Amino acid sequence: MNKISIITVNRNNAEGLENTIKSVIEQTYSNYEFIIIDGDSTDNSIEVIKRYSSKVSFWVSEKDTGIFNAMNKGIARATGDYCYFLNSADRFASKNVLTKIFNNQRYKAPFINGHQINDFGSYTQKVPCLNRKLTLFDFYWGTIKHQATFIRRDLFVTYGLYDESLKITSDWKFFLQTIGLHNEQPLFIDVDIVLFEWNGLSTNPQLTAAHAEERTHVLNECIPTSIQSDYEHFHEMSDYQYIVRVMKKSRIFRFLVKGLVKVFK
Repeated sequence: MNKISIITVNRNNAEGLENTIKSVIEQTYSNYEFIIIDGDSTDNSIEVIKRYSSKVSFWVSEKDTGIFNAMNKGIARATGDYCYFLNSADRFASKNVLTKIFNNQRYKAPFINGHQINDFGSYTQKVPCLNRKLTLFDFYWGTIKHQATFIRRDLFVTYGLYDESLKITSDWKFFLQTIGLHNEQPLFIDVDIVLFEWNGLSTNPQLTAAHAEERTHVLNECIPTSIQSDYEHFHEMSDYQYIVRVMKKSRIFRFLVKGLVKVFK
């Protein structure tokens, strides 16, 4: 059975942190370590951590430069086969998540990815895993769910830690590089992994412009502009509106339509 390093990042979210901690310590699978990286919280977060400290493998509360700096601190302390990031307020989808995946199993896949359930407060929405081979195109326009992914720890040695110069999109950059550019294909599993609270950094509508700016920076850094031009074109072609526009401009298509209209009139 694989050892799992569960890493929780928190700052000033004592209530959410306690919910996350309870979700971890209730797991029926026992071969894990639990690491909490707190960003020098000024609320009751430290009291919450101390209350459950006997169940926590390592914790620290100190200033950081952002969420990915905190995650990298967690990776540096991790000793498991896989790292899993369950941030403050997020919870495992059930008490048996780790057992369903890892009990009596030994994995070597670079990533293990399952389903994410977005929690909007008044309702939830399931986001299924893609369950197919992924390509650079998938990460040029999208990503897999970080909160529903177990990452083999040695990938951070091979490809480096999260880019701390990015404040929002560093996890996407890591997937873009490892899966999109180096074909480290995930293993997809039919398991609901996480209840993801939909009010975090990556989903904040006020950060849309900053998100887009970081994304453009990463693409320019990682992918030549000539390839980006092709991918922009491919994306446009995948839109059915593009097909409609091409058909409207085509004299042959208009001729065929007129002929069909006469036949079936």
